[in-house]
Formats: sequence, structure tokens, C-alpha cells
Amino acid sequence: MGTNDKITMEHGAGGQSMQDLIGKMILGNITNRSAGTVGLDDLDDGATISLPDDMLGSSELVITTDSHVVDPLFFPGGDIGRLSVCGTINDLSVMGAIPLALTCAIIVREGFETASFERIMRSVDLASKEAGVPIVTGDTKTIQGDKLDSMIINTTGIGIASPVVRDNGLSPEDVIIITGNMGDHGIALLSHREGFDFETKLVSDVSPLNDLLRETLQFRAFEGNNAISAMKDPTRGGLASCINEIAQKSNVGIIIEEDSIPISEPVVAACEMLGLDPLEIANEGKAIIGVRPEYAQDVLDMLHSHKYGKNAAIVGKAVPEHRGKVLLRTSIGSLRQLPVPVGDPIPRVC
Repeated sequence: MGTNDKITMEHGAGGQSMQDLIGKMILGNITNRSAGTVGLDDLDDGATISLPDDMLGSSELVITTDSHVVDPLFFPGGDIGRLSVCGTINDLSVMGAIPLALTCAIIVREGFETASFERIMRSVDLASKEAGVPIVTGDTKTIQGDKLDSMIINTTGIGIASPVVRDNGLSPEDVIIITGNMGDHGIALLSHREGFDFETKLVSDVSPLNDLLRETLQFRAFEGNNAISAMKDPTRGGLASCINEIAQKSNVGIIIEEDSIPISEPVVAACEMLGLDPLEIANEGKAIIGVRPEYAQDVLDMLHSHKYGKNAAIVGKAVPEHRGKVLLRTSIGSLRQLPVPVGDPIPRVC
């Protein structure tokens, strides 16, 4: 970005433009950016804070924060309140952390209907109760009606991990598991926002994943090994952005089997109609998990036993070739590169 360039919607979309903004404008100007073994430089889903050994033992304190600008505020399967709680809980969970508490800061436009505000707060409460993670502190600000179209919610979460799961731990032959259908959230929100009338009702997947992922981590602890090598949630930029980031950070190639990727028929049909790639669509209740090959089936069976993992599938593996790249094996057996999305085809979905 040059001195005369301006911030665009692509800079917040989770693709290459956002990575460039973070690398040059943020990391290029913030120099004090680490307080533990995982810091801002790692660009993971959160960071760790080191505390004295007698306070945490072998565990680490994990912290993450996220701001939510979804439009519309209410959509099939959820709203900005549920999204703000689940999104932050999931960022902690994919780092192997047990979420302990959340903060909730709200910026709301003057003139906002109090009935809608209360409905969103009830949704925040229900989501936090489902996850078993309390809202312990927060802040509220109002802003002039011509400065903000509706509401922004920021949530910060803290948790404890032992050990932390990174998004750079894949090794060749590790298996890639997706915990469920891709594209549900972005397509459901887009269809509602634009008034598209599809024959099948599309519903967002927005859900807290801490209980689902805790079971996989308990499996690791029970077996006394590192069965789980990497985790990440495919939000902005979808699977395409998430899996490329894992490949680049782990310095491995990844081959994904296109026919193995779980995608519902309504999402496939909607994407074909709208000219969208479901692999670039945001999700808010799914995780990508790297698993050591000898434990892949056990982890998959465990995921299938949970309501949020019933459509989980093995979709590929890491390979020593094509380092830093993701290749998609198509239905006819050919390989093509799955690139990092430049921007987000559906803005303001999270």
C-alpha cells in the first residue's frame, strides 16, 4: 500500500489484501507485540500470555478478540449476539484452550430500537450459557445516527490451554478433517440479506465449538500423544483462505479431495446460481483439524458422536511436495491449485 492508497472492503475480507494490510500497516508499526509463546507475529487465532509457573503449571493463558459488523443483524439461524459469542469462543477453542470468560463491548447507533437491542442481549446470554462461558465485563457506547448504520459488538475471550494448539503444526502425511458442511453461514446470510428465494431454507451454522473440540483434545490427553497437529476455524475467506494459511505456516503441501468436502445441496445450488465458490464462503461453526494419520479415524468417530460434528469428513492430507501450496483433486482426478482468495465475495458476514 502506498501513501495515497485507501482502505477498501477487501482489506477486511480475510484474503491476500487483508494479509498485506496486517503485514505492512499493523506489524510494520506495532513493535511491542508478544507476551508469551504465541504473539501477534504468529497471526494465529489468538495469543498466549506467560505467567509464573506456580500459577499455571504447564498450562498457558490464551487470549483472543474480535469485532463483529454483520449485516443484517438478524439472519436465519442466528444474529450478531450469538455470532459475537460463538466467534470468540471458537477462536479460543481451535487453539486448544478451554474458554473461561468473555468480555462484551457494544457500539450502537442512536435511535436503535430498544426491543431489538434486548433481543440481541438475550441471544448473547443464551449462547454464553450453551457454551458454559460467562460474560464477565463489558462496555457500551452510542454514536450519532449518521456515523454508524446499526451496531458493532467486540468480544474478548480468555482461556487455558495445556498445551496450545497452533495453526503451523502440520507434518507430511497428517490427515485433514473438516467438522461439517462448508458455506452455510455466508450463503444463508447473503440469501436473507438480498432476498433470494431458494426452494430450501438456508440456515447459518453459527455455533460454539468448545464442547466438540474439547472431546478431541481429551482424546489426545488420554492417549498421551499429540494426535492433533493443527486447528483453525474457516471464517472470513472460508476453507480456501484457512487451509492455505495452514499450509504456508506449516511449510507443507496439502492435497484436498474435492469430492470429500462436505457441502449441502442447497449451498451448492445457490453458489452455482450466484457464481460463487463455496470454498471461499465464511463459516461460523466449523473447524479444520490436522490429525496424525494413525488417529484420524478415532478423531472422526468422536466428532460424529457430537451434534456439531455429525457431517465431519476426512478431506485430504499434508504432503512433503508443493510446500506452502494447496492442491485440489477434482472429480475427474486432475489437480489444480486452490489459491488464497483476494477478497471476500460476501462482505459483512461476521
